[in-house]
Amino acid sequence: MTTTTDNGLKVLDGGQLRLLRAIDTAFLRLARTWEAPEYRFPFLIGSRDLDTFDYFDNFPHLGLAATRLDPKRLGALLAEVPRPLDRIPAEVMEPTGFALPSAACYAIYLDLAGSELPPDGTLRTTLGTCFRNEDHYDGLQRLLGFSMREIVFIGPEDGAKQHLLRAKDAVTTLCAELGLDVQLEVATDPFFDKNGGKAKMQRLFPVKEEFVVDGLAIGSVNYHRNFFGERCSIQAGDDLAHTSCLAFGLERWVHALTERFGSAEAAVSAVERLG
Repeated sequence: MTTTTDNGLKVLDGGQLRLLRAIDTAFLRLARTWEAPEYRFPFLIGSRDLDTFDYFDNFPHLGLAATRLDPKRLGALLAEVPRPLDRIPAEVMEPTGFALPSAACYAIYLDLAGSELPPDGTLRTTLGTCFRNEDHYDGLQRLLGFSMREIVFIGPEDGAKQHLLRAKDAVTTLCAELGLDVQLEVATDPFFDKNGGKAKMQRLFPVKEEFVVDGLAIGSVNYHRNFFGERCSIQAGDDLAHTSCLAFGLERWVHALTERFGSAEAAVSAVERLG
């Protein structure tokens, strides 16, 4: 069973960790089938880069910063307050140029900034630790810090849309093989201002759909049109690149599969039989 370490933070025991690695192996195998090379990106993201994506305008409630503490001010504080210190006040923090990312795919677009891709585009996959300042947390279903596997397409519009269709078929098949009763539901766009023109276009073509099991979203497919291509100046042939991604919340899969099979060990056996 999981052990609580703080609000929104959980420890995975040995069986749960094996399950997380097993299901991620299945996702990585899917990425390799699609010839998506794997990348490892930094744990932090630049504040300037996030602002390029309008992140602070659209999602100020989710944001978390990574900041340096001023040793002198911290030392003065420690001499005056009860110990151990349960809150670090803002007055001992320095201004920061870094934040904790809430999605793994941001780093991919930034890495490709200013590039010219082949006309048929490219695919990449990454596993990132993501952070969201939620209004509440709930075991492995809603965490402050969690693992996100993404498989991302960057290229022409048709290729981005085909990636979505292929991804939906693959995840639906995977869930059927594991006996998960999954529903595909249209969700809120995580990248565009809800009151903007792009959000209005969403009603004509959904840009975010979630794979939902027993009311829990365990993954999603996302179409960003040329938003990141424009902001990062990524070309695919003669046009700005369109992007789409398939994203999995690994701890949520651990929860869903443990519920389905009754234990993490039984779920590991079921996932490993897929290979």
